[in-house]
Amino acid sequence: MIFFIDVQGTLIDDKDKKPIVGAVEFINSLNKNRTPYIVITNNTKYHSKDFLNYLNSLGFDIQKKNYIDPLMVLKDLIKTEKIAPFGTKNFLEIIENLGYILDYKNPQNILISVKEDYNNSDFAQMIELLLQGAKLYGMHATSMYVKDNKRYPGVGAILSMLSYAVGVDYEVVGKPSLNFYKKAAKKIEDLIKKEVSFKDITIISDDAKGDLLGAKRAGMKTILVLSGKIKDKKELSFFKKDDMPDMVFKNIKEIGRYLGVL
Repeated sequence: MIFFIDVQGTLIDDKDKKPIVGAVEFINSLNKNRTPYIVITNNTKYHSKDFLNYLNSLGFDIQKKNYIDPLMVLKDLIKTEKIAPFGTKNFLEIIENLGYILDYKNPQNILISVKEDYNNSDFAQMIELLLQGAKLYGMHATSMYVKDNKRYPGVGAILSMLSYAVGVDYEVVGKPSLNFYKKAAKKIEDLIKKEVSFKDITIISDDAKGDLLGAKRAGMKTILVLSGKIKDKKELSFFKKDDMPDMVFKNIKEIGRYLGVL
């Protein structure tokens, strides 16, 4: 098998940012059995190497060759220098460090990332810049995010709102963009030295809409864990039958037991 594995809500919990039961052991089993996998995260709060180091400090044995996040592919999508990024202070600093010029008067693009305290003034500023002709990008299209056991609209929801308000299309850097999944698949090909297709890949995530829906439509097998954004299968009642995750488990430990690797 070949795996794409989400981080937040799948490998680490949303409250304490610590490993979810069975997660470290699951990664160790993949390493031991030389099972190909890529950890695919929508991390935008920290430099890629810093977030990977953090995961390793928690006990995960994840190498750079097995890891990808949107910051690693941003330059492939946005090549212009002047952009208006919206997100946490850390995110804005990272964007500057990547060589972009922060311009909130006449940017060529606006770039949305996660932030817990967006307000109507922020959205009004985004709308004005879009009406001036800036293109709309999202670092990812997460459906929602969880903080302190509360669920908030994710970047994907904000992108949809802005698109509806202004009538513009948008592009996504990280999950669930097809380009991002292709980049992750290319890393798998580099690992195993052979071509793979999406139908060869099983993706594990807690985000049924923001991660798994796009992956399933691309041809991947999808596994939802109920250890993050979605707490109960009943919450999937809005999904069409063909879009439902292929399998649902309580957490990644249950997946490991089902596969016989834990």
